[in-house]
Parts: sequence; structure tokens; C-alpha cells
Amino acid sequence: MSESRSVSSSSDSRRTSPATFYRQVVAELRKVVWPTQQQLITYFLVVLVFVVVVMTIVSLLDLGFGKAMFAIFA
Repeated sequence: MSESRSVSSSSDSRRTSPATFYRQVVAELRKVVWPTQQQLITYFLVVLVFVVVVMTIVSLLDLGFGKAMFAIFA
């Protein structure tokens, strides 16, 4: 039986210092395009409406199946 070993390059084997990691995180966060307040409000309302609709559908299905089970087994 032969063993398979992963070959890593020399740059992968070294660990990044916390300071370098922090600088890289800050540099990546500066590249992010942040939403405007209006976009944030719009996205929030879309998600809220979607959650309420799905919650209503699941609640109605639960109620319907519950009544059906009571009608069948009670």
C-alpha cells in the first residue's frame, strides 16, 4: 500500500503573523462596495416580507396537516 502525501510549496508552509493578517483584512474591507442607506432599507423590507410570506405558508400547512391528522386518527 502506498501513502499519498500532499506537496505544499514553501510559501504555504509559513504562517502569517497577526499584524500581516490584520493589514490584509483591512485592505480587503476597503475594496468592499457598501450599500447605501436606501438600499439597506429596501433589502431589509424585501427580506422581512419574504420571511412573513414563508412563515404564513408554513403555518397554514401545519394547521391543515394538524386538522387532517385529527380528522383521520381522532
